[in-house]
Amino acid sequence: MFGSLFGSSLKTTMVTPERALSGRPEPTYSVPSTHTVLGTPLAGPWPEGTRVIYLGLGCFWGAEKEFWQLPGVVTTAVGYQGGFTQNPSYEEVCTAMTGHTEAVLVAYDPSVVTDTEILRMFWESHDPTQGFRQGNDVGTQYRSAVYWTTPEQEVAAKTTFDVFQKNLAARGFGQITTDLRSAEAAGPFYYAEGYHQQYLDKNPSGYCPVHSTGVACQPADA
Repeated sequence: MFGSLFGSSLKTTMVTPERALSGRPEPTYSVPSTHTVLGTPLAGPWPEGTRVIYLGLGCFWGAEKEFWQLPGVVTTAVGYQGGFTQNPSYEEVCTAMTGHTEAVLVAYDPSVVTDTEILRMFWESHDPTQGFRQGNDVGTQYRSAVYWTTPEQEVAAKTTFDVFQKNLAARGFGQITTDLRSAEAAGPFYYAEGYHQQYLDKNPSGYCPVHSTGVACQPADA
């Protein structure tokens, strides 16, 4: 993606709030109202009982596709979160001066797909030990992140973290660097520009692979 074209030294240094771009009070672009694959609202309203979690696992094009294919997912959308700049543009996020990571909003029916199943897919679909990168994509915008919205999601995030760290270590991987926070602490989710939403549906030949470690997020006795 665009971000990998920049020098890595600046891009792998987390910007401070004082140095971050200030942004703007309103977005400078519109966002489609409907998911191109699922036909559901990108920003709600969703059926009663729908849960929302925000996940960062590298390039959000490929990451979003992983989740919209999962049974029980109501909708997905891509955006920017976890940083300091109000209503950033993609180009601004790529400068590493916003503090945001590329995030995927996942809205789902917990009676069909559980918090734990969502989190297992998250861990297994990228390498959370790489810090500010995923594969050839380098920068703070590619960091791993889980921003939960319910106490149950927090428990699932921390439980699956422990399981996956143990399984990774057994396979020779290092420490997980995932940013684990509540969505309230991480700050607003800013929807990305329309062309980014469901990008790989609109561009089937688009290139944005996930970077799985090949390690399962299952307890050893499961």
